[in-house]
Amino acid sequence: MANLQGFDANTVEPSNDMEPIPDGKYVAVITDSEMKPTKAGTGNYLQLVFQIVEGEYANRLLWVRLNLDNPNATAVDIARRELSAICRSVGVLVPSDSTDLHNLPCLLTVKLKRRNDTGELQNEVKGYAKVGATAEPKPASQISGTDAPWKR
Repeated sequence: MANLQGFDANTVEPSNDMEPIPDGKYVAVITDSEMKPTKAGTGNYLQLVFQIVEGEYANRLLWVRLNLDNPNATAVDIARRELSAICRSVGVLVPSDSTDLHNLPCLLTVKLKRRNDTGELQNEVKGYAKVGATAEPKPASQISGTDAPWKR
């Protein structure tokens, strides 16, 4: 049981409908990461929480699970390749901890897919890229100190 004393729903806007977001490309940052045991208990996966930071779907969350410790070598290879893509997209090629990847912008390619068990639509992250990789970098004199890091 959790103590909710002091919470007043009259003072907080309710959350919006949490339907999956449409297919597209979204600027996001990793806000949380944690190693968790697999359901079978035979390995661990890295769970990353991405938060969209721009546009109509700003503040929406997406989860990615990477099977970095698994008896299935193919699953580990896929996870390591995906982690490499994430590292390259945020510009941290040799992270010492998953928190090294936090709060750095990247461009996610998000797709809709049907769940096998329920048939409901859900989001799946299908790709990672650097934000503005083709844009010219701004000179330091044009960067405002109040801009969010992913807008610089």
